[in-house]
Amino acid sequence: MLLNKNDDIELHIDSVSLTGSGVGRYNGLAVFVPATAPGDIIEAHIIKAKKSYAVGKCTKIIKPSPDRTDNDCPVYPGCGGCSFRHMSYGAELKLKADAVRDAFSRIGGLDVELKPIIGADSPDGYRNKAQYPVGRENGKLKIGFYSRRSHRIVDCRACRLAPPEFEKILGTVADWIEKYNISVYDETSRSGAVRHIYLRKAFATGEIMLCLVSAQENLPNTDALLDALKSEESIKSVLININSDDTNAVLGDRCICLFGDGCITDILCGVKVRISPLSFYQVNRAQAERLYKKAAEYAGAEKIKLLLDLYCGAGTIGLSMADKAEELIGIETVAPAIEDAKKNAAANGIENARFICADAGEAAEKLLAEGKRPEVIVLDPPRKGCSEQTIKAAAGMAPDRIVYVSCDPATLARDCAAFKGLGYEVEEATPVDLFPRTAHVETVCLLSKLQSKEHIEIEVKMDEMDLTSAESKATYEEIREYVLEHTGLKVSHLYIAQVKQKYGIIERENYNKPKSENAKQPQCPAEKEKAITEALRHFGMIL
Repeated sequence: MLLNKNDDIELHIDSVSLTGSGVGRYNGLAVFVPATAPGDIIEAHIIKAKKSYAVGKCTKIIKPSPDRTDNDCPVYPGCGGCSFRHMSYGAELKLKADAVRDAFSRIGGLDVELKPIIGADSPDGYRNKAQYPVGRENGKLKIGFYSRRSHRIVDCRACRLAPPEFEKILGTVADWIEKYNISVYDETSRSGAVRHIYLRKAFATGEIMLCLVSAQENLPNTDALLDALKSEESIKSVLININSDDTNAVLGDRCICLFGDGCITDILCGVKVRISPLSFYQVNRAQAERLYKKAAEYAGAEKIKLLLDLYCGAGTIGLSMADKAEELIGIETVAPAIEDAKKNAAANGIENARFICADAGEAAEKLLAEGKRPEVIVLDPPRKGCSEQTIKAAAGMAPDRIVYVSCDPATLARDCAAFKGLGYEVEEATPVDLFPRTAHVETVCLLSKLQSKEHIEIEVKMDEMDLTSAESKATYEEIREYVLEHTGLKVSHLYIAQVKQKYGIIERENYNKPKSENAKQPQCPAEKEKAITEALRHFGMIL
């Protein structure tokens, strides 16, 4: 029996995706139902029926799963931030650990010893950074978060993932906007000023930064805002970030400081860290400390002559291990991050560290040519993983150990498989939940050089690796249909291929490549890239 739209069925939920949608089978067809838990028996109303899958809405819970919990957030799941508020935290941790294990096995073809996932003491109140879009709907001021797969603002000033101080500060800013008739940005007309309210907190010191993201450089009556904030002694910096571009990016490149020195200071693993609006910093300090301590454990207890930190950002991981090394070299392609790393080293009196602004792969190749041989290499790449150049250069330096910190299990598994082909094996890996209640999980793993002199080194071409059998989860046409139905946007196979490649789903070597070397390919617009990304998450192709 085929499913049709508007059918009502009884469904047993036997698994759940990292997007928070439960998955059940109806006559062999996968049916996705948001906000359901493994073990739920439900009545589902089918809102979309395709040949290979269906999407339903839960209309009744016939028998709840033992893992189901009461929803404690009035805007869940509509806000789009959390994925698992309907499940126990223990069930969420198991789901994330299983996702990491599956990625190693299915994508990397690796049998990895996976240590127990390191969960948070509390899944709430951990975020040290929050970005709240601001807008008006029917004249009413709205401050909160975007609904899933849209730019519709869900009013929410009391997010359970954020510190309680943020709610009060948002109220003060809202009162200022209303009292002085400060314009807020309208995406349709591309007019107005305030786009986002951006808050950061340094949990170790209690210092808070307020940054107003504005499409206009000159905001009126900022003195009145500063005066209203005087009672908030924890606020050490107030800034305006200028972003006048028609873009989905929250921040622009330039900031104007209204109060303080434009930074706040936190302490991570004993290292003082200066945080500016543009600085990368892990959003969960307590869990970041556990992650970095595990990374230091994997780096080894003995003294390291040379520690190489690739994709070092502001230097936080490397600097937390600086006392283990005679020399620390950090590599990062983002110039402001390198400047932050140098300042952080100086502020902590760390004199054995130097930082280089360069592409990780190119810098590694240069150091290799100079005869540098680090005993330990730390990798903390972006979600798309390491470049092929970086992997080959890192392996070519023949370090004893490689410590790989990853925010995406799929690209981690792919890269570990590539390292295996170059003489390294994964000794063990540990997932760390830096983002409770959301669809994200970090993993740190230890790769060691094979000791056998008889191992065969093979050339691994990343464009020939089967990154994901997730590609079989959805065809290009299914992705196109999903995007069209949920956003109204039409996307090409080329755009889908570009976004898949960005997230480490490497296509066949010549797939959607121009026939001429000089041919120019159109690049996927930001709006369509976001829509395709959401589709990939929906189908479980990325996390």
